[in-house]
Amino acid sequence: MTSALERPEIADAPPEAGTAASVPPGIDLRKLAERKVVPLRHPLRWVVTALVLVLLLNFGQTLFTNPSWEWQKVGQWLFSPAILKGLQLTLLATAISAVVSFAGGIVVALARLSGNPVLSTLSWLYIWLFRSVPLILVLIFLFNLGNLYPTVGIGVPFGPQWAVPTFTVLSPLVLGVIGLSLSEIAYSAEVVRAGILAVDQGQLEAAKALGIPSRRQFSRIVLPQALRSIVPAYVNQIIGLIKASSLLFYVSLLDLFGVVQNLGSTYPTDIIPLLVVATIWYLVLTSAISIVQYYIERFYSRGSVRELPLTPLQRVRRRLAGIRSTVQGNTLA
Repeated sequence: MTSALERPEIADAPPEAGTAASVPPGIDLRKLAERKVVPLRHPLRWVVTALVLVLLLNFGQTLFTNPSWEWQKVGQWLFSPAILKGLQLTLLATAISAVVSFAGGIVVALARLSGNPVLSTLSWLYIWLFRSVPLILVLIFLFNLGNLYPTVGIGVPFGPQWAVPTFTVLSPLVLGVIGLSLSEIAYSAEVVRAGILAVDQGQLEAAKALGIPSRRQFSRIVLPQALRSIVPAYVNQIIGLIKASSLLFYVSLLDLFGVVQNLGSTYPTDIIPLLVVATIWYLVLTSAISIVQYYIERFYSRGSVRELPLTPLQRVRRRLAGIRSTVQGNTLA
């Protein structure tokens, strides 16, 4: 048996595969290049798109032509002082709870990942408890805390104590923030723990080999990389926190939803416009947070992607530049 090198007709043959010489005779490459590429057609996709547009148009027609929505009253209530005061309280409670829950989530997550069996067990029990109990139950329990503990304070166990009445310290806002934070810390801890575990262990091994202190390892190496995974999930938690703040009405805290409920009972004929007003403000809040989330994700994606995604403004500018160049090309032609 002879090899390919021993056969002269194969050894001397030029590498024609993939070149113009390998094209079968009788085929003109210029004609092939001039042919237009016809995209694959999707008739079913166009049918589904048409149906969706018809449904949207019908919904829009009923939304703006049905007099029961009372859009004039929606405009009157949208910026009323009572609604704006409730909105301010919602923002305050959500902002404080978001900061406290994120800081507490980091602490609980680190305790869960620690080698100390007491800390890891207690953190696991905390997460298990507050992920199992509904938020409304936590808020109602805290609202009735004064019945269990008429006074709260600090002191030496079985010794002198310094205490004050519970109702004077724990105002409805404080109770609401504590309830939201306690429940949210359990979820934030799992988000932070997942982000830390997503960091390559080789980074920590290299940091330990260089003799970097543990605190600096976490603050400068682990946390910045973990934030790429933490930020999207935690922003979703903040959006859920905004919607969960509507439960503060049950602890006598007149947030946005609480004000709408009170106004609805005072003006029962305006209940639909008031609900529409609450919906609009919740949409505005969640949309603003989503915009902030986009830019934070874009900031922390530096170094992990070759090219940063375009911002909406940059996309508009690029689209306008493309249209301008097309118009100029057609004018010159």
